[in-house]
Amino acid sequence: MLISKIRKPIYRGCFALIYAYGLRIGETCELPIRVIDSHQMVIRLTGKGCKQRIAPLTLPMLHMLRTVWLTHRSDQWVFGSRRGLTHIPDSTARTAFNRARDECGFSDDFKPHVLRHSFATHMLERGVDIRIVQILLGHSSIRSTEIYTHLTEPLRDQLRTILDRTTSGLYEGKEPKQ
Repeated sequence: MLISKIRKPIYRGCFALIYAYGLRIGETCELPIRVIDSHQMVIRLTGKGCKQRIAPLTLPMLHMLRTVWLTHRSDQWVFGSRRGLTHIPDSTARTAFNRARDECGFSDDFKPHVLRHSFATHMLERGVDIRIVQILLGHSSIRSTEIYTHLTEPLRDQLRTILDRTTSGLYEGKEPKQ
C-alpha cells in the first residue's frame, strides 16, 4: 500500500488521515490541534468556503495523531513543521507522496486527491448512503459527490445480484424473485 511506503511518520500520518476521512491535502496539512476533540471523539473540520463539518474520530486515528504530534509538539498544528512553528507545507507533503507513488510504480496521474476519491468510493461500496458521504466530504451539492463515484467491481457484483433476482423469469412471464 502506498501510505506504508511514505517514510516520514508525519507525512504518512497526513496521508492516512486524508484517506481515512476523505480530506483535501490543504485541510490536512493545515489542521489545527483545536479541531481534534478526543472527549467527544470527533474532528471538527473547516473546508472550502469555510464550510464546517464534523467527522467521527476513531481510536486508531487518535493514536496515530498523538504519535505524529510527538514528533514536533507544536502548540498549534497537528502536522507541525520540524520546529513546530508552522504546519507542514502541502508542497513538501506532495513530494513525499510522489516518492511513494513512484516507488509503488503508479503513474503520475495518481495524485493525493485520488485518496479522497478512494474514500468516497469505499464508503459507497460498504453501503454508506451517498448523502452521508456528501456530508463527510463537505459538499454543498450531491452532484459534487457523484463525481467521486463510479461503478466499481464490488458494486457491479451487487447490482448484478439484484438484477438477477428482478429479471429472472421475466421473459418467460414469471414473477421476479423478491
